[in-house]
Amino acid sequence: MAEKSFKYVIVGGGVAAGYAAREFAKQGVKPGELAIISKEAVAPYERPALSKAYLFPEGISLILSTEIVKADLASKTVISAAGETFKYQILIIATGSTVIRLSDFGVQGADAKNIFYLREIDEADELVKAIKAKKNGKAVIVGGGYIGLELSAALRINNFDVSMVFPEPWCTANMYVFIVPRLFTAGIAAFYEGYYANKGIKIIKGTVAVGFGTEMGKDGTVLEADIVVVGVGGKPLTTLFKDRLTRKRVGLRQMVITKPAYTKKSPNRFDAFFKTSVPDVYAVGDVATFPMKLYGETRRVEHVDHARKSAEQAVKAIFASEQGKSISEYDYLPYFYSRSFDLSWQFYGDNVGESVLFGDSRPESPTHKFGSYWIKDGKVVGAFLESGTPEENKAIAKVARVQPPVSSLDQLAAEGLTFASKI
Repeated sequence: MAEKSFKYVIVGGGVAAGYAAREFAKQGVKPGELAIISKEAVAPYERPALSKAYLFPEGISLILSTEIVKADLASKTVISAAGETFKYQILIIATGSTVIRLSDFGVQGADAKNIFYLREIDEADELVKAIKAKKNGKAVIVGGGYIGLELSAALRINNFDVSMVFPEPWCTANMYVFIVPRLFTAGIAAFYEGYYANKGIKIIKGTVAVGFGTEMGKDGTVLEADIVVVGVGGKPLTTLFKDRLTRKRVGLRQMVITKPAYTKKSPNRFDAFFKTSVPDVYAVGDVATFPMKLYGETRRVEHVDHARKSAEQAVKAIFASEQGKSISEYDYLPYFYSRSFDLSWQFYGDNVGESVLFGDSRPESPTHKFGSYWIKDGKVVGAFLESGTPEENKAIAKVARVQPPVSSLDQLAAEGLTFASKI
């Protein structure tokens, strides 16, 4: 097959790829210079909502249904499963993550019909078809993270009898690598579990699915289901590149940026532009480990917000380098959010240290407005808020960024949002 050459090549078709392409367009990429190579059959789209809000700009080569299976970084070449060869001058790796499947754990019958995962748009389409085909059916959601919570709400709204099953002692809203051990504290989780129970959702904690077609739970519980949706986490897609771009460090398997660990005393500015240890190769989104300047640590974040911003940062860095200019280093404030039923929460910062719950966290609360602060070394380092206004959400974001000191946890709990409004 004829070899194709591009100045810039993006491998991957998710949110990071889409936002990188959009930033290339803003920076004035010329027609024919940039190609996105994706194994999906559709242009990059807003994956969290699995909507068809496409991000792909005009004038850029979009090579779909094409899986890259080999990368020769020395010769600046990537090769597809069909044997097509693509040359590049600069490569952006935006391969993202894939879902963890129940078959990965040896769960019996995990390939049965009507067991769904929600990662790509065709999976969402199939799930919608199944929901329409079975009115007032029964659904089991496997997983108590934010995907499990959102899907449980969506199926309940569609008049399904919903059961949510997860192994933790309470729902976690945790799909992110650096949040340890979980975002929801027991106090936060109590609200959502009570609220969901009031909506008619059955919550089964402390057990895992061991099989389908026979018994469902490890404790012998059997659940009938017309639809099963699994949301038990994801893993970065780094197989193609990791052996050549991975720092040899126990427990760190994902792609990393060049040079030693980042610290506040010895900042590694080069890392802040998502350039890898291989010249002219950048890694963005879920696959990239990067310096978290705010905390003086090297981390990895799986979230759409970081995917968007890291992609934009890498492209800006590429053009700045070509023009002999410089840009500000990446200074990311962790941000996560979720929406379900009439609820909407946002979280900023780090969930380490002691936590303080404030507001009205009763499941039957008419306002649903409550939150939590996390305090470490006498400073507020993280903030969570349910049902906040745009102004209130901006206030807790500022708290997480500024990290103001606090002398009394009791006083902080009593002040609640008032504390944030004063920062």
